[in-house]
Amino acid sequence: MVSTPILDALHTALSANGARTAQSHGVFVCELESEYLFAAATQLKSVFAFDVFLDVTAVDWPNHALRFEVVYHFYSTTHKIRVRLKTRVSEATPHVPTLRPLYGSAGYMERECHDMYGIMFDGNDDLRPILLYEGFHGHPLRKDYPKQLEQPLVRYRF
Repeated sequence: MVSTPILDALHTALSANGARTAQSHGVFVCELESEYLFAAATQLKSVFAFDVFLDVTAVDWPNHALRFEVVYHFYSTTHKIRVRLKTRVSEATPHVPTLRPLYGSAGYMERECHDMYGIMFDGNDDLRPILLYEGFHGHPLRKDYPKQLEQPLVRYRF
């Protein structure tokens, strides 16, 4: 792992709650429990100057107890580095806290992730479909989504 003062400080701060840290393809990666996610994102923004929230997505691991890996990407314009936070949630309770209070753009990205995977972002009161239409059944990026499924027709509104 490449060592720099900022990466060493990130490792120390984020691993305090049992998170695992590593580097992957030049990106600092932190895997943590979902209850520590908001606190870690708060530290990234307020202490380490990660001022840009790039993305939130998920990975579906259908045969695992914690089926969904929710993945967040951040960037610091000060330090010119990226950070990836990852947490796992089960299919029965796919809940993580919203990051909207920290990054306003998170609202739209969380809506997309909710559309595609069914991840619930607790505290985001606007999880209306953003890519799919009202009445769409299922979450098309889940690996068990039937690709031949025909969706109900919806009248186009002008």
